[in-house]
Amino acid sequence: MEQYRTRPPQYGTRRDTPPPPLPPQAARGANGRPARPAKPGGTSRPGPARVRPPVQAVRRLPNPRLTGLGSGLFCGALMFLLGCVDALLFGSSLTVYGVLFIPVCALTARWIRRGDLVTAPVVVPIAFAVGLFPVADSSGGLFGRLMGIFTALATQAGWLYGGTLVAGSIATVRKIRLMNRRPSGNRQS
Repeated sequence: MEQYRTRPPQYGTRRDTPPPPLPPQAARGANGRPARPAKPGGTSRPGPARVRPPVQAVRRLPNPRLTGLGSGLFCGALMFLLGCVDALLFGSSLTVYGVLFIPVCALTARWIRRGDLVTAPVVVPIAFAVGLFPVADSSGGLFGRLMGIFTALATQAGWLYGGTLVAGSIATVRKIRLMNRRPSGNRQS
């Protein structure tokens, strides 16, 4: 019994073999001078455009991608650390703590993975509350500490909402840019 081919033959050269050498006539350009050798990879691309120094500085910054859990741990640990620093250096100033909270929210929303963008505005308020432990008023034992945390959450709601808004805005802009980058063929009408 004869077996038929189920796959069409592969034409062309294999990618892992180098191209055959050119004949001597092809080594000269149209003007008769020797042609410059081509760059490896086939096509010649223009050199990189000159980039301004501030842009280069931004490109050198780390660009990690955190999962939802990783962003929560990062934000919570950093806010707790900043709360400890605030308690040591600034005497537990809630205003300093709130000002430090805003860039942490921006970093968290910027460094979170594309698939976990929804978690950015969720983890930052939790991290705000975690960081209040060293900053909140601690008179009266455990009950006094809890009352200090609730009081700080109530009085510093502006910083809490502002940081959540920053994280939500950055995550929303990133999601919109991600959806606009997808090819139009994958979108459903």
